[in-house]
Amino acid sequence: MDFASLTDALASKSYDKVASICDALMLQFASEGIAFRDEWPYAIHLLGYIYVNDINSARFLWKTIPAAVKENKPEVLAAWKIGQKLWNKDYGGVHEAIREFSWSPETQGIVAAFSDLFTRKMFELLLSAYSTISIQDAARFLGMSEDDATNYGVQRGWTMDPMSRMLTVEKQAIAKEQKLDSSNLGRLTEYVFHLEH
Repeated sequence: MDFASLTDALASKSYDKVASICDALMLQFASEGIAFRDEWPYAIHLLGYIYVNDINSARFLWKTIPAAVKENKPEVLAAWKIGQKLWNKDYGGVHEAIREFSWSPETQGIVAAFSDLFTRKMFELLLSAYSTISIQDAARFLGMSEDDATNYGVQRGWTMDPMSRMLTVEKQAIAKEQKLDSSNLGRLTEYVFHLEH
C-alpha cells in the first residue's frame, strides 16, 4: 500500500487535508481489492476528522473499525477518546484526553496542531461568551494550569483580580462604520465631476 500522499501531508503539516486523503486512499484500495483493514492508519484517519471538526465522520469511521484493531491499538482508542469528548462537549476533557496518552511520532504533529487550534477556538468562545470567568474555569476550558491560563488571558488583554481570582474578559474593539458627512460627499462629487470633464 502506498501512503506517500498521506506521509507528505503529515510532513508538510497540511493536517486539514489528512481526512480527505485517507478517505480517497481507502476508496482506492477498496476498489483495487486490497485488504487493508488491520494495517490502516485508523488513529491518523480519526485525528484527521477531529482536526477539521468532522465528528460525525469520525463516529462513522469508529463504527467501521474492526474490534481486533480497537482492542490491540491503544492509539486508536486514544484518538477516539478525543472524538468522544468533543461529541459530548466535554471541552476540558479534550485536553485531558490529549495529555494522558503518549502519542507516536506519526501522530504527535497532528495532535499538537489540533491542541493549539482547539485552545485558540476555546479562547474565542470564552471571549464571546463571558465578561468575567474564574481562573479555574478558564484553565479547564483552555487545558492549562491556572497560572498558564491567567498568563494566556492577560497577554491577550484580559485583566485578573487576585482577590476574587476572576479574569475580566476584554472584548475586541469592533471597528465602527464611519458616517460620511454630506458636505464631504458634495465635495467628492464636485471633484469627480471636474476629473471627468
